[in-house]
Amino acid sequence: MLHKNIAEFGKDNSIQAKSGLGVKLFIVYSVIYAGFVFIGTFYPQMLGLQVLSGLNLAFVYGMGLIVLAGVMGLVYNFLCTRLENKMNKETEA
Repeated sequence: MLHKNIAEFGKDNSIQAKSGLGVKLFIVYSVIYAGFVFIGTFYPQMLGLQVLSGLNLAFVYGMGLIVLAGVMGLVYNFLCTRLENKMNKETEA
C-alpha cells in the first residue's frame, strides 16, 4: 500500500539561510561541549567542586548541556519558521 503526501511541498527559498543558522548553532554548542570535555580531561578534580546548592560541577554542566540542546532546538525551530515565512512570501508576491 502506498501513502500519498497530504501537504503540498513547494520550493523553499530559505534552505541556505536555515542551513547556515544550523551550522552556527552547532558550532556554538560544540565549543561549549568542548569546554566540558576539556575540563574532564585536564582538570577532572574541578568536576567534583560543589557549585550550586550542593551539586557538583559535573552534574550542573552536564544538565546545562542537555537543557541548552533543547533550548537551541526551540530557537532553531522558531527562527527557521520566521525565515520560511519571510523568504517564501517574498517570492509569492
